[in-house]
Amino acid sequence: MRPHRLALALACAMAACAAVGAQAQSRASLADRVAALEARDQAQGQQNMDLLNRIAQLEADVKDLRSQVEQMRNDQQQAGDRAKAQYIDLDTRLGRLEGVKPSAAVPPPASRPGPPPAPAATDSGPPPAPAQPSATPADPAAADAAYKAAFDSMRAEHYADSASQFNAFVQQYPNSPLAPNAFYWMGESFYVTQNYQYALQAFKTVVERYPDSNKASGALLKVGYCQDGLKQREAAKASLREVVRRFPGSEEANQAQRRLRAMAMEESR
Repeated sequence: MRPHRLALALACAMAACAAVGAQAQSRASLADRVAALEARDQAQGQQNMDLLNRIAQLEADVKDLRSQVEQMRNDQQQAGDRAKAQYIDLDTRLGRLEGVKPSAAVPPPASRPGPPPAPAATDSGPPPAPAQPSATPADPAAADAAYKAAFDSMRAEHYADSASQFNAFVQQYPNSPLAPNAFYWMGESFYVTQNYQYALQAFKTVVERYPDSNKASGALLKVGYCQDGLKQREAAKASLREVVRRFPGSEEANQAQRRLRAMAMEESR
C-alpha cells in the first residue's frame, strides 16, 4: 500500500506544480497584454498629438497666407491707383506737347446712350459745329481739372458722363493742348456704348485737325471700326488700309491688318 500512496502523492504534487506554472504563465501573458495595450495607447496619443500640432501649423499657415493675400490686394490697389495717376499725368503732358489748332465739337450725347443709329448716307455724317472761343484766357489749372474729371468718369465706366464732360471740355477750352486727347477719349466713350456715328465724328476730328497728335493713329483705326459698325464696309476697309500705310509697324497697323483679315474671312463665307 505504501508504494501506491507514494505514487499518488507524487501525482498530486506534480499536478499542483503544473497548476502553479499555468497560473504564472497566465499572469505573464496578461501582463504582456496590458503592456501592449499601454504601448498602443501611448503611440496613439503621440499620433493624436502630432495630428493636433499639424492642424495648428496648418491653421497658422492659412492665417499667414490670408494676410499675404490681403497685403497683395492692397498693393495691387495702390499700384492701380498709381498707374492711373501716372497715365492721366502722361496723357496730360503729351497733350501739352502737341501742336494746337482750332478745334471743333461734336454733337452732345444723350443722357443715356442708346443703340447705334442707322447708317448715314455717307461715312462723314454732319460736320461738327465750330467751337466758340472763350472771351477770357483759359486757366490751365481749371482745364487740367476738367480734363481729369472727364477722364476719371471714363475710367469708372460712366461713359455717358465722360462723353458729355469731354464735349464740354473742347467747347470751353478749344485751344487747349489737351483738345485732341479730349476728342479721342470722347470718341472712345461713344464707341464703347455703340454710338458709332458720334464716335466717328470725334475720331475724324482728331485725324483731320490733329494729324501730328499721338492719338492720330488710334483715332484713324477707330474711324475704320466705327465705319464697320455702321455697316460701311468699303469705307471701313479703306480707313484700315490707310492706317497700315500711314503708320507701318505700329500696333494700330497690326490691329488694322487683323481686322481686315477678319472682314475678308466673313465675306468669304
